[in-house]
Amino acid sequence: MKKIPYGKYTKEFRLETVKLVTDGGLSIPEASRRLSLAPSTLTNWVKAYKAGKLEEVGKNYRQLNDK
Repeated sequence: MKKIPYGKYTKEFRLETVKLVTDGGLSIPEASRRLSLAPSTLTNWVKAYKAGKLEEVGKNYRQLNDK
């Protein structure tokens, strides 16, 4: 899987990725490997999700353009 540039993940992608850990039973390292994400990024998303602030993550970054 090709890595996406820093800060360019959609809200939907972040939510689905977090649910792999919280609902899907995957560990953070395993989900990170499968999705080519840094484990620290996924850890931050899970913490934000549990705090009810996942929507705020990455809001200051531009969305990835389809090219």
